[in-house]
Amino acid sequence: MSPPENPSPAAPAEPSQPPPPAAAATGKGKKKDEKKDDDLSEEDLALKEQLELYVVRAQDADPGVQKLALESMRQEIRSATSSMTSVPKPLKFLRPHFGTLKSYFETMPESELKKYMADILSVLALTMSIEGERESLKYRLLGSEGDIGSWGHEYVRNLAGEIAQEFQKRQDDDLPIDALMELVQQIISFHMKHNAEPEAVDLLMEVEDLDLLVEHVDATNYKRACLYLCSSSKCRTQDDSLALDIAYTIYLKFGDLASALRIALKLEKSLQYVKQVYTATDDLLLKKQFSYLIARHGLVMEIDDEIAADDNDKEVLQEIVNNTKLSEGYSTLARDIEVMEPKSPEDIYKVHLIDGRGASSSLDSARQNLAATFVNAFVNAGFGQDKLMTAPSDSSSSGSSGNWLFKNKEHGKASAAASLGMILLWDTDSGLAQIDKYLHSNDTHVVAGALLGIGIVTCGVKSDCDPAFAILMEYIGKDDSNIRIGAILGLGIAYAGSQKEELKMHLSAVLGDSQSPLEVLVFSAIALGLVFVGSCNEEIAQSIIFALMERSEAELAEPIIRLLPVALGLLYLGKQDSVEATAEVSKTFDEKIGKYCDVTLMSLAYAGTGNVLKVQKLLGICSQHLEKGETHQGPAVLGIALIAMAEELGAEMAVRSLERLLQYGEQNIRRAVPLALGILCISNPKVNVMDTLSRLSHDADADVSMAAIISLGLIGAGTNNARIAGMLRNLSSYYYKEAAHLFCVRIAQGLVHLGKGLLTLSPYHSDRFLLSPMALGGLVTVLHACLDMKSTILGKYHYILYIIVLAMQPRMLLTVDEDLKPLSVPVRVGQAVDVVGQAGRPKTITGFQTHSTPVLLAAGERAELATEKYIPLTPVLEGFVILKKNPEYHEE
Repeated sequence: MSPPENPSPAAPAEPSQPPPPAAAATGKGKKKDEKKDDDLSEEDLALKEQLELYVVRAQDADPGVQKLALESMRQEIRSATSSMTSVPKPLKFLRPHFGTLKSYFETMPESELKKYMADILSVLALTMSIEGERESLKYRLLGSEGDIGSWGHEYVRNLAGEIAQEFQKRQDDDLPIDALMELVQQIISFHMKHNAEPEAVDLLMEVEDLDLLVEHVDATNYKRACLYLCSSSKCRTQDDSLALDIAYTIYLKFGDLASALRIALKLEKSLQYVKQVYTATDDLLLKKQFSYLIARHGLVMEIDDEIAADDNDKEVLQEIVNNTKLSEGYSTLARDIEVMEPKSPEDIYKVHLIDGRGASSSLDSARQNLAATFVNAFVNAGFGQDKLMTAPSDSSSSGSSGNWLFKNKEHGKASAAASLGMILLWDTDSGLAQIDKYLHSNDTHVVAGALLGIGIVTCGVKSDCDPAFAILMEYIGKDDSNIRIGAILGLGIAYAGSQKEELKMHLSAVLGDSQSPLEVLVFSAIALGLVFVGSCNEEIAQSIIFALMERSEAELAEPIIRLLPVALGLLYLGKQDSVEATAEVSKTFDEKIGKYCDVTLMSLAYAGTGNVLKVQKLLGICSQHLEKGETHQGPAVLGIALIAMAEELGAEMAVRSLERLLQYGEQNIRRAVPLALGILCISNPKVNVMDTLSRLSHDADADVSMAAIISLGLIGAGTNNARIAGMLRNLSSYYYKEAAHLFCVRIAQGLVHLGKGLLTLSPYHSDRFLLSPMALGGLVTVLHACLDMKSTILGKYHYILYIIVLAMQPRMLLTVDEDLKPLSVPVRVGQAVDVVGQAGRPKTITGFQTHSTPVLLAAGERAELATEKYIPLTPVLEGFVILKKNPEYHEE
């Protein structure tokens, strides 16, 4: 709107002496208008004179004349249409008389006419009112109860804006708000009828009454309203769950149960909501689809009689929830893409492509073999066969796996034995059988590795007979600390997120035992943190806190101790304020670990929430220049990434902030920046981040360059990205003399080819809407261990890397028929487009290609069915999707 050309009339006139100011105003207006009259066309002049006549008549003593004048004025205003850029003509010409009419309005006796006048003033105030006076609203409330929509959209939007301000003010002054709420009702129903769902939701958020929305949505607009609610919940720092609650209610109301389930999983108090979704339908197929979604999210749940009355149905659903189908589905995908052939580490290193030095470094050193063990495990993850551990050898009947095992030194053997678990990932039956023979070895490292392997095989796959628990529990109390760590970490990985009570008992006992060696203590805490991730369990928090408090000076100086705060943080992962009490206690710790603990707790409690205030706080911590020896800035940098990864825009801004930190930060900040970039773009190789990491991988500081190399592996995890693979090959020849760097390069190469390119490490799924706490917990633990590589991953704790298995998931879309058998259908796969708040029915993907399922989905891609023949039972096509035949489809 253009600013008022004649400001004085808008100044409110004192009601006590109306005539003089009004007269003055019109006088002033006239002079100005004489100049303007020359520019107006004849029609405009006629209109202007007409309106001026109406203004005079409206102040007539005779009510009949008044009424006629107001009627005519109203007609003129309503029928006036103008382009969006300029003010409608009648409003423009009435501008000089706004003050006159206002002061006359004050003198009018109460009557229908006065209300009529108020309506017109309310519309005039749209362009003439002084900012912040809220006159449009004031006159609206004095006016008649009529339909507000007839004055047009712009008017309604302006009112909505004024209501929001007025509501705040009345809340602060404790004034009644009933009149406002009636108006809100009218505005909401107007918006919902005119496809302006976002505006309706915004207004209701301002007046804190989202429940109104449920009455006003209908079958045509509920999806768009809910989409907007879900998206806005990312940007609300407080009570974000309120918007989701309403969306959940609306989805249930319209029977869109799969969408309701996604929201139920995102909300904190999920179990009761999840059950509610199950019980809302009798369709067994739908319940199977829900179970697939729950299995993918990693929620541990018992299928009880409420959910399925029939025992057979119950068993089928429980099997899906236990994720027992995952291994089978994954091999279907691998066979379809024709990558079943096992790969050896040499196939990944591609030494023949490297020219010059380092190409011939065929050092058969223990560390190179250890690296090859990890590469082999990552690349063949879940395929059940490889060329090192499972390949039958020709010469002897014992199998070559024994030979490869013993090409590793001491603790290297543990990782080698555990790698078998990774290769047989998710396939519990044959996995446990193949690992079993190592449990009877005389070498404690091999036994420890086998125990860890058992945990890895059963990761994310539950079973009624709980084999992992039965086997691993026997070893927790053994004397050898390696075996104990193997068993404890195995339990942590196998039961991550399950909140299993028996584990709490046994592992807390280890924590409370003053005789336990430090490393056993730390891994018990980590295992408890993973099993009870995000549970806010007070008892465990207490026992970890006591364990931290009782450590001696010497023990607090050990690098591995830093995983204790991480374990404590895992209990509060993503739970925001619930961490406050524990954080207060952590401030009382020894200063060596107190700050570290405080920052770690804050960064984990707000992980994945996108809370801007916490990011600012962490940036503040990073901007301090510290004396030597303080380490808490590392977790602060990681914290920025963990919090900002919640949505795309935040992630991009975090990448920028991290680049600033690289330029101005201290050394310990620079060491953490590459890892932070790695988690921000995990399994999503963005070019700008790739270039930054490539630059850092040649950094003068060894820790920075090693972190950058590992992060190149993280951002490319499971993508087979050719550019990253090329960078890593060049790095392997650049660092051919540096054993530690070379080890990192190998690990990164293994990650890039994770599962031969079929897996992802991203903790987000279901269109980046749901965050799996187990996956994030696993990643966080590994990243914190990488903050000090020399003592963890490059030392004897390299098996920490296996915790990353918690985040490994096939990035597939596998469509199955009603009997859950794979079914190949054409789908379009393209870049996902954000369609929140867009008008009409915009396309949700762009630049698509049509493939037949099963297909791989890269980061930021979305799939939709390219056939009408089937109907998917879930709106988000990811993982396992059940299709049912479309009854209305007729083949041509």
